[in-house]
Amino acid sequence: MQEKTLNEKNIFDGKIIRVHVDDIELPDGSKAIREVVEHSGGVCVAALTEGDRLFFVRQYRYPFKKELLELPAGKLERGEDPLEAGIRELEEECGVIADKVVSVGTIYPTVAYCSEIIHLFAAVGLHSTSQHLDEGEFLSVEKIPLKDAVKMVMAGEISDAKTVALVLKVAKLREEGKL
Repeated sequence: MQEKTLNEKNIFDGKIIRVHVDDIELPDGSKAIREVVEHSGGVCVAALTEGDRLFFVRQYRYPFKKELLELPAGKLERGEDPLEAGIRELEEECGVIADKVVSVGTIYPTVAYCSEIIHLFAAVGLHSTSQHLDEGEFLSVEKIPLKDAVKMVMAGEISDAKTVALVLKVAKLREEGKL
C-alpha cells in the first residue's frame, strides 16, 4: 500500500522546516493531496543519576503559549550523527556529560503530515560541567525522581510526546535491569 508522488509544490523554506503540497496517486489509482512538513529530526536524552533521578528542562513553548517540562532535546543539523547531537544537547542544556549514552529507539511524533524522527537516548554515569545554551534559549533545569516522572506522565502533567515516550521506556528498562 504505497502512495505515488505525482507533483510536489514547495510552499515554504524556513530555518527549521520546509513545507510542500504534493499531488499523489493512491493505491487504488485515485488522486489526493498531501501537505508535508519536512524536518531534519531531533534527539531526546534521559539522563539518569545513580539515585534514579532524571534531568528535565522547563522551557516556554511558543505554539502552546506556556512552559512545558521536557527531557533535554534538540534539533539535528542536516547530516549530524544523532548520538553526537544527544551528547551535545545534554551538555548544552543541563551542563552534564555521561560515561555511557545508549540508543533506546526512535519515534515519529506526527506521522500524518511531518517527516520528523526523534532519536531517543538514555545516559548514565553523569558528571557536571556547565550549560552552554544557544542564543535565545531560556530554560531551567530540574531533577525529578524517575518514579515521580512516570506518575506525572500518567497523570497528564507531562504531555510532550518525546518526553512521555522516553520516560516510560527508561522506567521499563530500569525495571528490567537493562539500564
